[in-house]
Amino acid sequence: MNTIPTVNFADFISDDADRKARFVQELGKAYQEVGFVAVQNHGIDQQLVDGFYNAVESFFAMPDDIKSKYEIAGLAGQRGFTSFGKEHAKQSTAGDLKEFWQIGQTVEDGAALSEHYPENVRITEIAEFNELGYQLYRNFENTGKYLLRSLALFLGLEETYFDKPIHNGNSILRAIYYPPITSEPKSAIRAEQHEDINLITLLVGASADGLEVMDTAGKWIPVKTAPTEIVVNVGDMLQRLTNNVLRSTTHRVVNPPREKWHTARYSIPFFLHPVSEMPLDCLENCVTAHNPLNYSPITAGEYLDERLREIGLKK
Repeated sequence: MNTIPTVNFADFISDDADRKARFVQELGKAYQEVGFVAVQNHGIDQQLVDGFYNAVESFFAMPDDIKSKYEIAGLAGQRGFTSFGKEHAKQSTAGDLKEFWQIGQTVEDGAALSEHYPENVRITEIAEFNELGYQLYRNFENTGKYLLRSLALFLGLEETYFDKPIHNGNSILRAIYYPPITSEPKSAIRAEQHEDINLITLLVGASADGLEVMDTAGKWIPVKTAPTEIVVNVGDMLQRLTNNVLRSTTHRVVNPPREKWHTARYSIPFFLHPVSEMPLDCLENCVTAHNPLNYSPITAGEYLDERLREIGLKK
């Protein structure tokens, strides 16, 4: 049984106006109350997911000296490999017990934006890794666009409000490896409690338990969903844009029980970002007498830069 609300993506993309309207309300209500949902029939190709997971496992199994040649100085972890313990939660100095790989936007329609994005780092040892990652990125991007259309309707905006800001947006596909734990951790867990930076995050089936979300009472709830579902949560950019109408929920990845320390964990989240120029000024219809203005104006790019410094990826 799922421990977070569940929605059926097929309802939103159906030709049935009632099903679509019901999905809009279910998704919006879940994000107001919990901040996380499980999404059925999400449209992301399972064979593609499985293939990329296999490629990811092969990469992280390679020796450190091979992986380290893909860690490029000056990219703030936004492309290629980031080694173990480099990232930490903004309120902590202890590095998370993980390493990861990141794939960014590929601009293909001649937009000047291509000059602002670093090239993706390509792995030479695993032939299918790069193409599978690219295809999965596009799958996530498409599903994310429709989920944002649903949220636009819930917020009383034009359905396509987010389409232009996320076209060629600064989204990131991240493959995370949490190695087996070999000794008592000094202070960190696999991923300390945090909130995501972006608009929404889409996560395909993690290979082991560990993800927990904090409810409104401050209690940690383990996330349990079906293997065929994805988990989607609100990020800080969307919380800021909506003046806290939609919640960016605190979550973490805890260490396994000691008897399972020898097991690794993998997960593949997609952090959906807009273009850097998008203003995150609070929407007028989200500022009321009961919910006064909570944030000062900032662009998505300025906010991302600020947060990358807070979590230790940018100096």
